Amino acid sequence: MVSFVKILLTGATGFVGGRLASHFARSDAISLVCAVRRAGTSVCGEEFVIGELNATTEWTEALIGQDVVIHAAARVHIMQDETEDPLGEYRKINVRGTLNLARQAARAGVRRFIFISSIKVNGEHSPRGFPFTADAAPAPEDAYGISKLEAEEALSAVATETGMEVVIIRPPLVYGPGVKGNFATLIELLEKGVPLPLGAIHNKRSLVALDNLVDLIVTCIDHPKAGNQVFLAGDGEDVSTTELLRGIGNAIGRPARLIPVPAAVLMFGAGLLGKKAVAQRVLGSLQVDISKTRRMLGWEPPLSLEEGLRRCFDSERSC
Repeated sequence: MVSFVKILLTGATGFVGGRLASHFARSDAISLVCAVRRAGTSVCGEEFVIGELNATTEWTEALIGQDVVIHAAARVHIMQDETEDPLGEYRKINVRGTLNLARQAARAGVRRFIFISSIKVNGEHSPRGFPFTADAAPAPEDAYGISKLEAEEALSAVATETGMEVVIIRPPLVYGPGVKGNFATLIELLEKGVPLPLGAIHNKRSLVALDNLVDLIVTCIDHPKAGNQVFLAGDGEDVSTTELLRGIGNAIGRPARLIPVPAAVLMFGAGLLGKKAVAQRVLGSLQVDISKTRRMLGWEPPLSLEEGLRRCFDSERSC
């Protein structure tokens, strides 16, 4: 950060946005406004209450004088979405809500719009040894991934039309203090000492520590080469599910009790139980290549996977 920057942050009460807000609160080089649904729900000193995020949200007042918008708010991925039209629901917030904000930001003179997208734009699984790259053809498979891709495309059009720079960041699974979902479930099982049939999984998965993702977002605020680019985020270390569980066990000081059951057997059993999608996330590979991020931004993940896992369980920042 080379100069004073005024930032509007959305999603400031979320997993990623909350850590960003805390980071910015410690900086004298940042003037931060957090867009929130309800007042008093973030760590920001200055909040702007927007209510619902959609195609009609009025942003004019919040955008006055802002240099950068970091858009971390979204309708997040839901494993078993039971709404009648999941894609339509994602589009309301992730596409039309994002486009509405971007258009108003451009009119207000915002110079850079940073969009937190998802690796799901690339796809759900990568063949082992063939990681996703930032410039590969997108291939989203679910409604959430499709909505994120449509948002990216809409933002690129706004950038072309208005000259406002757009930066797109696609993270894989983000872990850190307060993590939820399948990752949190695995942590809970390991803490309880439950034996898991995951001792012979030879997949490869990329993850990104929350603090590594925050560091990348901060880098993109004013890096001269970041404008109108897509970057993949990651720790730069790929691990199997078995290795990850052992790493979590080391971080919590409790050895993982892993039973070596072949992945094919587990996948077959999951299919019988109607849990194939869950099994694919645990047993399949999803690797990302962050070489473009490194090359163009000169960025390196500050934390190793081991340190990122350890930070999950710091006494002052437990998951």
